[in-house]
Amino acid sequence: MTESYYQPKDLGKFGSIGRDAPDLAKKFFDWYGAVFADGALTAREKSLIALAVAHAVQCPYCIDAYSTGSLEKGATSEQMTEAVHVAAAIRGGASLVHGVQMLGHTDAIEHGAHHQHHGPLKPEQGTGE
Repeated sequence: MTESYYQPKDLGKFGSIGRDAPDLAKKFFDWYGAVFADGALTAREKSLIALAVAHAVQCPYCIDAYSTGSLEKGATSEQMTEAVHVAAAIRGGASLVHGVQMLGHTDAIEHGAHHQHHGPLKPEQGTGE
């Protein structure tokens, strides 16, 4: 069996993060609980949002927690899968829109525009060696 950096059992130990800073942990967990309570959005809707965000930030602990939470709050597998696709679309779109930065940069180079270079040093720029 391959050992993973992420240990599923650690999710159940999340509360122990307050061991050495109990006041800060209490503030966080109180706020966290309030965020996920029913409000303008239902707890189910918030759990689906959290599931999508968990995939976007690639947190395996969060994925496990919000997969379980979404199911417990009545979400279907179909709804959860759709939420994951929303996250994937946002991640993909964010990657693609950065292509506009690339196009502007390469257009400037190809058309000889003078601009400040923010990328890695070109060999002709030297490093003092």
